[in-house]
Amino acid sequence: MARYIGPVCRLCRREGMKLFLKGERCYTEKCAIEKRNVPPGQHGRSRKAKIVGYGIQLREKQKVKRTYGVLENQFRRYFEAADRQKGITGELLLQMLERRLDNVIYRLGFATSRAQARQLVRHGHFDVNGRKVDIPSYAVRQGDVVAVRGTSGQNVSIQHAMEEVKGRGIPEWLLFDSAALSGRVSQLPTREQINLPVQEQLIVELYSK
Repeated sequence: MARYIGPVCRLCRREGMKLFLKGERCYTEKCAIEKRNVPPGQHGRSRKAKIVGYGIQLREKQKVKRTYGVLENQFRRYFEAADRQKGITGELLLQMLERRLDNVIYRLGFATSRAQARQLVRHGHFDVNGRKVDIPSYAVRQGDVVAVRGTSGQNVSIQHAMEEVKGRGIPEWLLFDSAALSGRVSQLPTREQINLPVQEQLIVELYSK
């Protein structure tokens, strides 16, 4: 299972925006973007070259990749799958990434970051439709019910996350049941419901070259 294990704050600084990779820290004054919003590296402050064309397309792709925590080969497979479907490729790409189980866990508030959600899923803390699923990339479908598994409701990380993210809100395409510690996929997410400040059409243009 390949994943990025390097420092994540430098990724936000490279993109010049918060990617919310460190959970609750991203909402405090300790966030790297709040303290020094310049590209990483010794020449970061002196980089003033204007980004055009391919550079803009690349930055949009990197933002999405890093936000959802996927590497290049996996991201390309998502794009190719979206490109084979009928509809707007860029929107379908984002929809497929939103449907990842680790992202759904994060959106429901069972984790403070997608990285933490990925770990919780791998450790077998969640059921999908009553069956344990420990694959972070598992794609949920409309009508699926994602629930905390058995005694995992007492897990300190999950309890802490639920307290921390109370004010963050749940996306409209998910229905949250706090009593049952579960969430239902009421519909597939639309572009308007995916709160991600990127221009996905630029990613399509990049891969279409």
